[in-house]
Amino acid sequence: QVQLVESGGGLVQAGGSLRLSCAASGSIFSINAMGWYRQAPGKQRELLADITSGGTTYYAHSVKGRFTISRDNAKNTVYLQMNSLKPEDTAVYYCAALITVSAGRGEYDYWGQGTQVTVSS
Repeated sequence: QVQLVESGGGLVQAGGSLRLSCAASGSIFSINAMGWYRQAPGKQRELLADITSGGTTYYAHSVKGRFTISRDNAKNTVYLQMNSLKPEDTAVYYCAALITVSAGRGEYDYWGQGTQVTVSS
């Protein structure tokens, strides 16, 4: 069984910063890409950033230059440093990972439970 557990969400004023963490645990053989998504009320879930096992990153236009994704492969953990937060960044933030649970098996998407980020104006 694989679990992804996020932490670090909360309430922050506009212009402030938060750092989200997501730790994967359980029966894990390897982790390929890890990423962060968010979903605001009434909107579709959107990809914010992802990072491969080799460290190649991608950022959505809406967060490029403000958010930084990183990962610690030894800890199976991905981070999202969020700076210059805006009220429109308010959403539930989810982490996701492509994980292979044992050698010779395919890789599958796993998701965390989500953490609320609220940015006040």
